[in-house]
Amino acid sequence: MDELWENGDLSAKELSQRLNSCVGWNKNTTYTVIKKCVDKGAIARLEPNFICHALISRREETQALLDRAFDGSAELLMASLLGQETLSPETLERLRRMIEEQDV
Repeated sequence: MDELWENGDLSAKELSQRLNSCVGWNKNTTYTVIKKCVDKGAIARLEPNFICHALISRREETQALLDRAFDGSAELLMASLLGQETLSPETLERLRRMIEEQDV
């Protein structure tokens, strides 16, 4: 999904090549994942040339993850992340700035 969100519509072939390069997936793996995403309504398959089009946004997917895993609570997500990882001072500072920049 990241490739589609970052680059817009891509052919399945191009998506397969990009995923092979960045995560090492072979063509069959990529096509299987594309089919599952199409079946779930996350990607549309457009013709000609088997073009993949994202049907959900990154924001929608993030909200779905929050809803599924954390009952919609960003606070529970952050508590989980902070409780399981040792974050560098630089990462903590970036997170602190992101929180401060939110319009509350």
